[in-house]
Amino acid sequence: MKVDIIGDVHGCYAELLALIRKLDYTFENHLPIHKDGRKLAFVGDLTDRGPHSIKVIEFIYDLVKNNLAFYTPGNHCNKLYRYFLGNKVQISHGLETTDAEFKSLPTKRQKEVRKNFMVLYEGAPLYLQLDDGNLIIAHAGIREDYIGLTDNKVKTFVLYGDITGEKMPDGRPVRRDWAKHYQGKKTIVYGHTPVREVRVINNTYNIDTGCVFGGKLSALKYPEMEIVQVPSSMPFVPEKFSEFD
Repeated sequence: MKVDIIGDVHGCYAELLALIRKLDYTFENHLPIHKDGRKLAFVGDLTDRGPHSIKVIEFIYDLVKNNLAFYTPGNHCNKLYRYFLGNKVQISHGLETTDAEFKSLPTKRQKEVRKNFMVLYEGAPLYLQLDDGNLIIAHAGIREDYIGLTDNKVKTFVLYGDITGEKMPDGRPVRRDWAKHYQGKKTIVYGHTPVREVRVINNTYNIDTGCVFGGKLSALKYPEMEIVQVPSSMPFVPEKFSEFD
């Protein structure tokens, strides 16, 4: 199996298209096709904070519908799903940009976007198990003993990481460095916590290089384990990047 796994997009549509082209895909009828039959995979957090969340939703929906990509949701995807369900969610921590984009659409388009995202989300697994289970793609990562499980404890870990319950000054949760203690043989690819460079430790790969915070949008080519990146067009916000070594 050959897949190109892309980190947290967060509405950075232009960078996403640039990265896909750099990965040697060609576009046919607006859909990226690879001459070697490679497929794209996404670690979640498609929307929020960036400028073009609606375009990203529709693009990924089309990819998955046409069997050209794998997708598993992140915490921002989960929140947007609850927003579309009509649940009471705080329009903050990035959702305000998607909310503004969505509300600027005509009613007919709103219904279409909402329906497409809900189909995408409801059809997605909590985390992806590919290549006969040797490759795990989970938004914020996953502990070895959680692989194969989907209960609420596992869902919280996969969406938010190994949270302590404490909060940082800017409201983000304090997280333990689970990857430092991972000893499994399965390759785990994740995002969620922005790092300045792709972090490789104990057979885990954090590929969220903070595109929406002015870093880079990164892809990991599997099984080659090569990193391909494009620079962000967004302003650089250094305090948003993790200090994990």
